[in-house]
Amino acid sequence: MPAAPVTIRGHQGMVVMMRFLRREGMFCRTCALASFRDMQADTMVMGWWGPLSVLITPFTLLGNLSALSGIRRIPEPVTPGFRPPLDPGKPVFRRPAGILALIPLCLVGLVMVAIPLLLIIGLVVGPSHSSDGDSSDSGVDYPTLTVGSCARNAVDWPAQDLRPEPCDSPAAELRVYAPAKVSCAPGDYGAYLEYSKDGDTSLCLHPLKR
Repeated sequence: MPAAPVTIRGHQGMVVMMRFLRREGMFCRTCALASFRDMQADTMVMGWWGPLSVLITPFTLLGNLSALSGIRRIPEPVTPGFRPPLDPGKPVFRRPAGILALIPLCLVGLVMVAIPLLLIIGLVVGPSHSSDGDSSDSGVDYPTLTVGSCARNAVDWPAQDLRPEPCDSPAAELRVYAPAKVSCAPGDYGAYLEYSKDGDTSLCLHPLKR
């Protein structure tokens, strides 16, 4: 005496199976501390070996810290029982099991820090936009081209930077028309969809022969 009710939990992962362990009862401070250190050290070594156990073990270890705070509030034993109290032994992180457990604990900590960090970076950077032969640079200003109008390309093909031009202008290089089929006629170019009025209509470009 004195003694108080104490519950200490443990976990054991076994790849496809798992065990939930519990030790509870009326403990004096010395016996409760010994039970806590044994269960905590065993869980640190045996608790990680399963896909779900990796998630369950950290919560089990944290829950035992709450039990530890209650154990520390129990006064030191003053009345002997019918048998000697348990030996608390070394603190958890001074045992080989506790030192070995630092490896999975650090890995879990890194994952927990990395996930929100990556989310923050993704929100700050924003989505990336790539360009290929069928799309244009997002920095280009797209004027509207209409069927029957003329234009010129200010850059070299296959890139497009189309500028409207009067059809009687010497600078006019292309005549805009709507394709009769899915694709443009052989030798003609397909304009980016962004050059159409609604941004979703296919337009073809026929080189003007001079």
